[in-house]
Amino acid sequence: MKIKYKHLNIIASDWRKLADFYVQALGCKLLPPERNLSGSWISKGVGVENAEITGIHVLLPGHGENGTTIEILQYSKNLPRPQTAANREGFTHIAFEVDDINEAIKKVLEHGGSKLGEITSGKVEGTGTVTLVYLKDPEGNIIELQSWS
Repeated sequence: MKIKYKHLNIIASDWRKLADFYVQALGCKLLPPERNLSGSWISKGVGVENAEITGIHVLLPGHGENGTTIEILQYSKNLPRPQTAANREGFTHIAFEVDDINEAIKKVLEHGGSKLGEITSGKVEGTGTVTLVYLKDPEGNIIELQSWS
């Protein structure tokens, strides 16, 4: 059996605004076509009655034109989520390696992101020293910025 990682999904309250953030702040690239999904087939597949979904994929930087994507979608009826927390069970964050962590923080904040943690550095045995910080995108999803030396 062959397995290939395909994408990460974020359900957004405003998919266009969130996709623009990932393009402008973190160097992602829009990957058309826009999605406009509805009907019994999608409702059955996602387990949401009368699902109507719109959105787009954004290509993550650093892995070429066939790299991994973030699928940013919006349901016609989203359910609210609990407050974001780094120690909440389940998927919590997406990480980006950057060469200038201060410049990357500046771009995230300029494009509507916000601070969650503080810049810190530590040695990871057998790997090197990492400088990292947790931030939030405009909808509260956690982003880790990291730089290695």
